[in-house]
Amino acid sequence: MPYGIAIDLGTSGFRGQAIELDSGDVLATVITSRHPVPGANVMDHLNFAVDFGLEIAHDLVVSAVNQIIECLGVSLEKVTRLAVCGNPIQLSLFEEIEIRDLAYAGERKKRALGVVSPSRDAKVLPANQIRGLALLPAAEVYIPPAVRHEIGADALAMMIFSGLLDRSEITLVTDYGTNAEMALKVGDEIFTGSCAAGPALEGQHINYGMLAAPGAISDVSAEGPGHRSYVLDESLIPQRGDLNDLARGTVLEKGTLNATGITGTGVVALIYEGLRANLIRLPEIKAGNGLLHLAGGVTFSKRDLEEAGKAIGALRAGYLTLAKEAGIEIKDIQCAYMAGASGTYVDAFKAHQIGMVPPAVKKIYQIGNTSLALARQLVRQPALLSELQDLAGKLRARHCMFGMSKDFANAYLLELSFWGEGMPWEQYWKLAKTFKLPELPLPGGVPEIHRVVSRDIEVLGQRGLHVIEQVGNVYHAFFPGCQLCGLCVEECPEKALDTSEASENSGGLFCLRADRCNGTACLRCERVCPEKVFSLRKFLGCRQEDR
Repeated sequence: MPYGIAIDLGTSGFRGQAIELDSGDVLATVITSRHPVPGANVMDHLNFAVDFGLEIAHDLVVSAVNQIIECLGVSLEKVTRLAVCGNPIQLSLFEEIEIRDLAYAGERKKRALGVVSPSRDAKVLPANQIRGLALLPAAEVYIPPAVRHEIGADALAMMIFSGLLDRSEITLVTDYGTNAEMALKVGDEIFTGSCAAGPALEGQHINYGMLAAPGAISDVSAEGPGHRSYVLDESLIPQRGDLNDLARGTVLEKGTLNATGITGTGVVALIYEGLRANLIRLPEIKAGNGLLHLAGGVTFSKRDLEEAGKAIGALRAGYLTLAKEAGIEIKDIQCAYMAGASGTYVDAFKAHQIGMVPPAVKKIYQIGNTSLALARQLVRQPALLSELQDLAGKLRARHCMFGMSKDFANAYLLELSFWGEGMPWEQYWKLAKTFKLPELPLPGGVPEIHRVVSRDIEVLGQRGLHVIEQVGNVYHAFFPGCQLCGLCVEECPEKALDTSEASENSGGLFCLRADRCNGTACLRCERVCPEKVFSLRKFLGCRQEDR
C-alpha cells in the first residue's frame, strides 16, 4: 500500500502525518516541541538564514523533517508523495531557494545585492531536488503557492477550510500562531495581512511555556474558592488538573493529571481570570509575590504578562489595520474564525473578552490546524495545487504589509502602551481617534461559539501521537582561551548551551541545541563572555568573513 506524508512547517514547530493513499486513513502523527532553526519567531528564522547562510538553515529544517519521517514509522520504499504547507519563509528554507527578497522590502537594496525573487508558485518536485531529504528520489514533493511576502500557503489553508470564501457577512479568519496570518472578507474582496505576534501564543517566551502536548495546561477557569487548571492528556484532550489559589499557590484539590507547563491558550485564560479576579492590574500582577500559581508548580510572572501582551496587542493592531484598509468599522465584523493550535484550544469567550477577537462578532468558529489539513489534502489530491495557484493570484492585489503600514505602527504603539504601561482605555480611545483608526468598542454580549474540532489535529491515526522533544541538529565547538566561568550558560534564557563535556584541558568544549537557541535576536552568550572568545558562528562552521 502506498503512503503519503503531510508536513506543516509551522513557525513554532513542525507537525507531520503518515497517510494511506488508497483509503485516506491517517496512520500516525508526529509533532516537534520546537522549531529547529534558532529564533523565537519567523523574522528570527529569516535573519538567521541571512546571517548564517541559507544552507545551514535548510540543513536544520530538513533534519527536523527527516526526524518526523523516521518517527512516523513508514517504510521509505512505500512513500510516494510528501506535501508541505507553511508560510513563504518556512517553505523557502525547506526548498532552499533565495530568501533575501523576503528580508528586504526596499527594491534598491535588493538590486544592490543582486537579489532576484524566485518563483513561489505551486510546484511538484522529485524528492532528490530537496537536498538531504530522506525519501527515495522518485517520490514527489508538493509545494503550494504563496500569496505575497509573508502570506503563504498556510493563509490559503485557513481561508479554504474555514469556508471564508462563501461567507456573505463581513468575516475575519486568523491563524493564532507566531506569524498570525489574517484575512478579512468584505463583500467580494479579501484583505490579507500578517503580524509577527511572537511566540507567546504558542506557549514560548513564557517561563513555564510549552507547545500543545501532554502535560500542558490549556485552560484555567474559576471554580469555587480557586481556579482549576485543565491539562492535556496523551490524546491532547483537556482533563481536570489541580484546583489552586492563584495568589498563594495553595492546592485546594488535586486533579486527575499533573501539569508540566502551560500553552498559549492557558496563558490567555489565565490573563482573563487574573483580570476578572483583580489579581492583574496592567501592567502589574497584584499577588503577594508578584506571581500567579497554577497546577504542578507552574507560575506566571510580570515578564510573562508583558510577552503575552505583545502578542495579544499585535493581533488587535492587525485587525484594526485591516478594517482601516477595507474602509469599515470594527463593529461591522460579525463573524470570526480561529485557526491553529491556539485558536482551537483557547476558550473563545475569554479570547474575545481580552481583545484577540473583534469585540462585536456574533459568531466564532474554532477550526483546528488548517495548514496540516491542507498538506494532508494535497497528498491525496495533487490536482488541488492548480486551484490554490488560481486563488493565490486573485488575492495578490489586496495584501497589506503591516511592517510598512503607518496605521499598524500607530495601533501597535497604543497596544504596547496599554499592555506594558497600563494606559487607561479613555486615553487609548482618544489617541486612536487622533491616529484616525477605526473605533474599538469594548466587548459586548456573548458571541455564539462553535468548536468545529475538539483538538487542533482532529485525527491522530491508529498509532497515535509522538512528540519529538529534541529537534534538529546539535552542534559542538571548542573555544581556546575559555576560562569556563559559566556566564554564557547562565545568561542563555532558553538553556541551549551545555558545558558538561568541557574541562580546562579541552579548551572549552561546548554543546549547542539549535532548537533552543534564540539566534541573532539574542546573542547574550557572546556579549557576556569576559574573554570575548565565545562565538555562535563557530558552532555552525561559519567564518567571520562569511557574514
